[in-house]
Parts: sequence; C-alpha cells; structure tokens
Amino acid sequence: MNIIITGATKGIGLAIAEKFASEGFNIAINARNADDLKKIKKDFAANYPNVEVLTKKTDMSKKTQVLSFAKFVLSKWKTVDILVNNAGVFLPGEIHKEADGTLESQINTNLYSAYHMTRAVLPKMLKKKKGHVFNMCSIASQIAYPNGGSYSISKFALLGFSKVLREEMKDKGIRVTSILPGATWSNSWKGVDLPESRLMQASDIANATWGAWTMSQSAIVEEIILRPQLGDL
Repeated sequence: MNIIITGATKGIGLAIAEKFASEGFNIAINARNADDLKKIKKDFAANYPNVEVLTKKTDMSKKTQVLSFAKFVLSKWKTVDILVNNAGVFLPGEIHKEADGTLESQINTNLYSAYHMTRAVLPKMLKKKKGHVFNMCSIASQIAYPNGGSYSISKFALLGFSKVLREEMKDKGIRVTSILPGATWSNSWKGVDLPESRLMQASDIANATWGAWTMSQSAIVEEIILRPQLGDL
C-alpha cells in the first residue's frame, strides 16, 4: 500500500507518516528542507526497514515543483492508495495590516498545492476505482479567528475544495475526507508557554486519519473536527 503526504517532516505530517509506516505503508513525502528529508529517510530506514520511503525537496507554493514531485512519485509507484494534502503555512495577521502578498503566499501553499497535487494523482486512483484523499483543513476553515487574516481565508477555500471534490468522486470509488484540527503541537506553536495538555498531540490527528482510512469502502468520514479538550486557543 502506498501513501503520499505533503509537508511531512514535522508535526502532523510526520505523525501521519509514522503511523502509516508502522502499519506497513510505503511513504512518499516532501519538504523544502533537504536535511530534514535526509533525516526522515534515515530514521524510517532504521524504524521501518520493510517500508519504501520516497523523498523529494519541494516548495509546495510553486506549481512546477508540485507537479515535479507528483511525477517523481508516480514514476516509482504503479498505484497510490492515499494522498494527504498536508503542506501548509501559517502567517498570522489582520487583512488590513498584513504585508502585500500574504494572501497570495498562503493561497499558493494551502490551497493551490492541494488542487494541483490532487489533479496529478487522481488518474491513478480513478483507474483503480479506489483511493482516499485527505485534505488538512483547520478549525480556521469554519471560524474566523482574530489575527487569522489570509490564513483563515485560505483554509476556508481548502474546505470548499474538499467538499467539491467529495461530490465529484462519490460515485467513482474515491473517498475524500476533510480534517479540521484545532490547536496541535507543531512548529506553529513552538516555544509557546502552555502546558503540554493544553494542545492536542500530532499523533491524535494521525490516529484519526488512520481510523477514517480503515472504514469499509461503503462508508466515508466526510469531516473530522478535532479540538483540545479545553477548547480553542
């Protein structure tokens, strides 16, 4: 079984990669930092020796690099069972104050990357009439937060993309799930002075993703909303 996870060297993406590798999935991941990818490949070779790990340095805000990554993976694998569109960037700010180009930057990374990656991978899934696409949305896809600015706009758009894709794929054997996590320990929250229990663990999101995947083909978890027990921050 093969899974592609974009932006998977840290946080939620890495937790999902570790979960699926532990279940025997071959993994294809990308990131902008080549050193991070080398470390992941080394760690996975030690911890999951029977799992194939494909890596490629990729800037997911650039269409040409997104398509290059997809082409690389598809040249190695005949089938793709799962695509997790996880790559994203969070730039806090208010619409009337944020720097010019902030919206474009976050739309490119948080929305267009998922759109182009999905379109590149879908033909493999459609040929098999089976597959699962997970789109890593956010609680910010539903609720406008203070200082959310363009990030929230991009995540609202990603949820819209996911809903449209679900409608288009429902009679073609392809499952589409939107994941909407609240505050989760990742690089975005690095250094925050809060108790560990105040935020969710990345492994919580990974376990929820695995649970949705293991449903029978006649069932689909359309949306997964996860929040810290004590609520949003």
